[in-house]
Amino acid sequence: MQDADFWGNVEEAQKVVQRAKSIKDKIDRYESLLKRVEDLEVLIELCDEEEDYSHLEEITNERVDIEKKIEAFRIETMLSGEYDKNNAILTIHAGAGGTEACDWASMLLRMYTRWAEGKGYKVETVDFLPGDEAGVKSVTLEITGEYAYGYLKAEKGVHRLVRISPFDAAGKRHTSFASIEVLPEITEEQDIEIRDEDLKIDTYRSGGAGGQYVNKTESAIRITHIPTGIIVSCQTERSQHSNREMAMKMLKSKLIEMKERERKEKIEDLTGDQKDIGWGSQIRSYVFQPYTLVKDHRTGVEIGNIQAVMDGEIDEFINAYLKSESQK
Repeated sequence: MQDADFWGNVEEAQKVVQRAKSIKDKIDRYESLLKRVEDLEVLIELCDEEEDYSHLEEITNERVDIEKKIEAFRIETMLSGEYDKNNAILTIHAGAGGTEACDWASMLLRMYTRWAEGKGYKVETVDFLPGDEAGVKSVTLEITGEYAYGYLKAEKGVHRLVRISPFDAAGKRHTSFASIEVLPEITEEQDIEIRDEDLKIDTYRSGGAGGQYVNKTESAIRITHIPTGIIVSCQTERSQHSNREMAMKMLKSKLIEMKERERKEKIEDLTGDQKDIGWGSQIRSYVFQPYTLVKDHRTGVEIGNIQAVMDGEIDEFINAYLKSESQK
């Protein structure tokens, strides 16, 4: 950055500046944690020497907070994939089961929104298809923030709900499913070329339950990528141009994910490790009755406080998954 010709290529220079800032932020966080540990050690030594235990609660609370921050920092170092630092595009699809499944999808929508907001991420609804009676048939969120994709990739797959349905007059227990799709939002330097002749673009009037989901003009966009059959749509209250821009981002993300998946399948063919992709890949069960338990089938992590999980406290599941993947 001290080179006289550094700003000769502004685009490249900005990338270097961004990279330098990211490295500096990590060093600052490390040094801040190190100082807190050293300060805590000094406080413990002073209390021990003077046999003054009035600060015991303060010491305990500080230790717990430091441990949490160190663990979060450790997890972040595992996010070294090409797209891990990117924003995320998360889509929830209700499975078979009508209103019950749509209600389950809306519960997951609330859970992920709460989780993202707790991380300080920005959440924006890109596409929304309401259920016929209640809930959500499908919804797509743009989640903006550093490492949003790196964390949320742990949530890809099928989520299973077991509960006594509020929509069943007989009070019977129901099992519902919803699938979560997570894509990285592609940055300019990761861009891929898409030919105009490979696209079929339709405009339509936004539908929905009302409020932010309704648009009186035909500004909603649906793009079909003819060679692959991939369809994406965007119907927020922004202009047609903005909707098209967002739909193209989603399409690029899907195409890159397809390429990555094809590459992974080739590797798995060679190693003999072939995993099912799609609706068969149930990753987690949420049981409300006859007992309360959320269990991740990939890592074995179990949490009994189901309300906390539904309020967005899912980091324990995400962290365990990222750890298990880093050890492979």
